[in-house]
Amino acid sequence: MPLPRLKIGQVESEYPIIQGGMGVGVSGGRLSAAVSEAGGIGIIATVAWGLNSRYFRGPSSYREANRLALSDELCHAFAASRVGNIGTNCMVAITDYESMVRTSLEGGAKIIISGAGLPLMLPSYAADFPSAALVPIVSTAKAAVLIVRRWERTHKRIPDALVVETPNTAGGHLGASYEDVGRAELSLEVVVPQLKEMLRTELGMDLPVIAAGGVWDRADIERMLALGADGVQMATRFVCTEECDAPLAFKEVYIASSEEDVGLVRSPVGLPGRGVRTAFVRCLERGEYAEDEGCFVHCLHKCSYREAGTGFCIAKALQRSKAGDKNRGLFFSGSNAYRCKSITTVRQIFQELTAEDGA
Repeated sequence: MPLPRLKIGQVESEYPIIQGGMGVGVSGGRLSAAVSEAGGIGIIATVAWGLNSRYFRGPSSYREANRLALSDELCHAFAASRVGNIGTNCMVAITDYESMVRTSLEGGAKIIISGAGLPLMLPSYAADFPSAALVPIVSTAKAAVLIVRRWERTHKRIPDALVVETPNTAGGHLGASYEDVGRAELSLEVVVPQLKEMLRTELGMDLPVIAAGGVWDRADIERMLALGADGVQMATRFVCTEECDAPLAFKEVYIASSEEDVGLVRSPVGLPGRGVRTAFVRCLERGEYAEDEGCFVHCLHKCSYREAGTGFCIAKALQRSKAGDKNRGLFFSGSNAYRCKSITTVRQIFQELTAEDGA
């Protein structure tokens, strides 16, 4: 059967596919526009977008560079997409979270997806843009219910949808402790139907639920829809495309990886992350990596490197990966990174995912 359309607030896409946000500078205007044109919803990751921009002239310019660079990127994305189903991913954990939300909306973003913390203030930041869809990321049904009730009570608004992201397979920073990663109770197979049921029985709502983490092919999409999800979010699948904003060297790390090369990274933000176990990550695992330059741009509210000098500067590590430094960069990815075997196009991926026979 053909895949259903996806409606989130005033945003409606031909297919129930959202491209996940990937920072620093991996999912930008080019990728998000291509996904929008192919029938999905494209997402620009806002975290540290200005680091590799012409506006960045040192740490003191960090926040302004992020604002200006994001504004430019949204302009490029909308110019390249006639459909315009484009939004942003804004992490609660970053120090310029409010600025990134407001800049996104001022730049025309139609949807804000927000995680890496509870986005309890998101409706306040978006109050002047009531038509924009607001979508929290959660890993449990309990967290989703908490957010919905708090938004109703404090902001007189409810989310337009909820992204359920499993820490067992998702990439980047994960919304769970190290001990919880891998628990069956946090799998999409458990949380998606649980959340749909709790929304109906406890809140009397039927909000769209988007399944994220480990979604790769048509069979995965159909499986999520059968569980009750209204759509899926896919990030890693779109990295090795011509349109992805990362450099070729970044994509080659995925292509060269094996299943054993993908694992957890102990991030200074205090959460586990998942990525490719490059030479840099293996040094971290052995406790051999040391960096003595201090905090770079104060990008995170909580950072063990800034506060205690432990770990590493994540801004620098991600900036190096965006520059294609295979040895010293941090290459976040989902568990399926090793399945990227060649460079393809967004259009070809959508043709595969949306073929009515699932081929």
